[in-house]
Amino acid sequence: MRTLLKKNRKKIKVELYSKEECHLCDEVKAVLLRTQKELPFDIVEVDIARNQKLFDEFKEQIPVVFIEGRKAFKYRVDETELQRKLKRVLQSTKL
Repeated sequence: MRTLLKKNRKKIKVELYSKEECHLCDEVKAVLLRTQKELPFDIVEVDIARNQKLFDEFKEQIPVVFIEGRKAFKYRVDETELQRKLKRVLQSTKL
């Protein structure tokens, strides 16, 4: 079934807004990587320290996770809720 998912659906883009020396960011990244083993999605890590506008906007909120451009989580990620949100997006992007 996992192979079918990869053939018939596009991968979801998940962005992680983070910065260096952020232990919560490391925890969220670990949750994303574990979940990625079960569901097809791409992780794009964005270092907010490299963009002043992003830093000003998100410095007090990181880590922040966006799924397909929509803010989905900040500070922490519940793995079950992440899976639920990803499955909803996968179902809406069937070919």
